[in-house]
Amino acid sequence: MIVVRLCKIALVAAIALFFTLVAFGNITDYGSNWPFVRHVLSMDTTFPDSKLRWRAITDPALQQAGYLLIITTQVIVAALLWLGCARLLAAVGTAGFARAKPLAVAGLTAGLLLYMVGFITIGGEWFAMWQSATWNGQRKAFAFIAMIGMVLLVLLLPEENARPEG
Repeated sequence: MIVVRLCKIALVAAIALFFTLVAFGNITDYGSNWPFVRHVLSMDTTFPDSKLRWRAITDPALQQAGYLLIITTQVIVAALLWLGCARLLAAVGTAGFARAKPLAVAGLTAGLLLYMVGFITIGGEWFAMWQSATWNGQRKAFAFIAMIGMVLLVLLLPEENARPEG
């Protein structure tokens, strides 16, 4: 049972590392992903005759705020996941392992919401990112959703022969 729990912790740590590196990259190389956010929000590469272009955000200050919200969310997710890993590790050999899961679950859920709501729903549908041949991040967002979701499911699986907690 301890091996299974260590595997769960390793998977959560892998997602924590992912978010840490993504946030670190966006903070230290702000300009790399900035054009993506700017183009998606301005909808300047959607279909030329799209009736959805009224939704565009072209104000640079609002675009910056959107990008900063994404980066802040990535930092928060990374912190929740690292704290969750620490709690899980502290409880790995105890009957309290399941009670140590909430921070990791919250971090994984927040990460899922970032990509499901932020990139697929808001970016993809509201800002019609799917119409852009150049600035469409839906496929990458879905890969992140699959990766994070799989880890969340594995973490929530009960361990065989685990004693009930009470």
